[in-house]
Amino acid sequence: MPDDGKRCGVVAVIGVPNAGKSTLVNQFVGTKVTIVTHKVQTTRSRIRGIAIVGSVQVIYVDTPGIFTPKRRLERAMVDAAWMGAADADIVVLVVDARRGVTDEVTHIIKGLIKSKRSAILALNKIDTLKRDRLLALAEELNAQGLFDEIFMVSALNGDGVEDLQAYLASKMPSSPWLFPEDQLSDLPQRLLAAEVTREKAYIYLHQELPYALTVDTEDWQDFKDGSVRVAQVIYVERETQKGIVLGKGGQTIKRIRSEAQQDLAEMLGHPIHLFIHVKVRANWVNDPGRYREWGLRYDA
Repeated sequence: MPDDGKRCGVVAVIGVPNAGKSTLVNQFVGTKVTIVTHKVQTTRSRIRGIAIVGSVQVIYVDTPGIFTPKRRLERAMVDAAWMGAADADIVVLVVDARRGVTDEVTHIIKGLIKSKRSAILALNKIDTLKRDRLLALAEELNAQGLFDEIFMVSALNGDGVEDLQAYLASKMPSSPWLFPEDQLSDLPQRLLAAEVTREKAYIYLHQELPYALTVDTEDWQDFKDGSVRVAQVIYVERETQKGIVLGKGGQTIKRIRSEAQQDLAEMLGHPIHLFIHVKVRANWVNDPGRYREWGLRYDA
């Protein structure tokens, strides 16, 4: 056992799509480490955010939403979420209080019980419901016999998050820290940059182009003045989709580039010069190399 009193452990944050998992992980870490949009199934891979609570390092794993998959990518995402739960010291199940105990939530609870895992319940978006409804919902979920503790939180405004984090930190095992003190995520900068651009694309194209795009960071150049030149490609599956991404007179891609560049500059702490091209790559979603990059199993 370490004699310096340090502890470290892994917390898997799981739930149905759009329950607020990524927002909660960002609150835990205190900065943006995982992208957030109102579109379901935004998180594709397991992204680790790292928080320090006193002498404890807590490694949060933001997992893809668990749902009934139909396509290869969806199957790989759901597989990654269950693997994240299996590998963690503690599982936090995030439930959207507004939606309550849906069939998808029941499916996850049954899956955890079957795997003989207990969990912590984070009843999220509590600011949207009255107290008596929240208490009834907490009682209904507690009756499942899965949860060690129940916390009511608002991942968006931070209510209850500090208490939940303090509890999780108290349950971490004795262990040396796995990451340097100043590291907030294990996501490589090139992949982080691609994720930020994908977030902006999802926000502006959610009606026209839900999931038919991906982003690659193809070049990264650090300059002596501290600035960085980042070159990216947004890949779509069909030629008609290229025009949608570009927008009339190139306005949509300009907006995506501008907001991604601003976010990256804030996250990385130095000026970013972002260049984005749009290309067609048919069937990119079945490229095994892309799955390896995301840390997903191609044949899940």
